[in-house]
Amino acid sequence: MTVNYRDILKKLENLSLMARPRLKETYIKEIAPALKEKFQYKSVMEVPKLVKISINKGIGEAVADKKLIDVGVDELTTISGQKAVATKAKVSISNFKLREDMPIGARVTLRGDKMYEFLDRLMTVALPRVRDFRGIKEKGFDGRGNYSLGIEEQIIFPEISIDKVNKITGMDITFVTTANTDEESLALLKAFGMPFVTSKK
Repeated sequence: MTVNYRDILKKLENLSLMARPRLKETYIKEIAPALKEKFQYKSVMEVPKLVKISINKGIGEAVADKKLIDVGVDELTTISGQKAVATKAKVSISNFKLREDMPIGARVTLRGDKMYEFLDRLMTVALPRVRDFRGIKEKGFDGRGNYSLGIEEQIIFPEISIDKVNKITGMDITFVTTANTDEESLALLKAFGMPFVTSKK
């Protein structure tokens, strides 16, 4: 019995395409070519892309109750699908009873497929659950092509069971891109489907 390696490779390639996140597929086939044409990039390598998504959660009350750190880490792990870690204080502040290396928050950084899957869930499921949601503001850009978004309630994520939540807390979500300008980054995130609302001047 002869083995047809070409058929096997083709099947493996099809399986990898099936497993590829929806937004990653959209970026490769639609977003990248559209941005290349819009900004007249000479090479596809110049086209802005999403590098990582960082989620940070400050837990100031953890100074008095260390168990809150475990809760925060567990919540970010559940929301992101990746193990979160505790963040520690870099300096001591006696007025706040804060010591150096004391856990004061939680964070997680997503890349690759998990990044695209989280972005998809954030846009299609979580953000529409925000009360009186009318879109997100364009003011969160840092001038270097990165965008930060503040979330006030962790319960907008369906992965979080509201019955098990003792306190409503927020988080900051930062989208790190290769864009050189905020304009290019805005175009990239809009192409993904981020629901921006035009800011009033």
